[in-house]
Amino acid sequence: MLLLSLVCSALFLILVCFVFLYILNKRLMASEQANQKQLANALQQNSILRSEVAEMRAGMLSIGKRLVDAEQKSQELAQQQDAQKYDDPDAKIYSRAVKMVELGADIEEIIRECELPRAEAELLISLHQQKGAS
Repeated sequence: MLLLSLVCSALFLILVCFVFLYILNKRLMASEQANQKQLANALQQNSILRSEVAEMRAGMLSIGKRLVDAEQKSQELAQQQDAQKYDDPDAKIYSRAVKMVELGADIEEIIRECELPRAEAELLISLHQQKGAS
């Protein structure tokens, strides 16, 4: 009888251990499934972010290229403008007169050196004074 009771107790303990292991296994599997879902979501989000970064990189490269093109055009226009300034003899005279005004030359000197009419020399000086006051 004692042996039977020991065997029953041992079987009961084994049964309790199996139930405990079964419950523990269920929890572990549920946790693993949750982790798998999180991993899948993280991988999907990573893929989306990579494509967004690639789009941004392509956009920045395009903007950079357009900026370089605009800078080149600006430099070309500045060079053309400088070239035109020196091609036109009247522009040379006015450029020289403006330079003299900026350096503080008086009206008589500007008229004499640049061969400008008094009214034009006065206008240049007046414009320079207005520009300096701004």
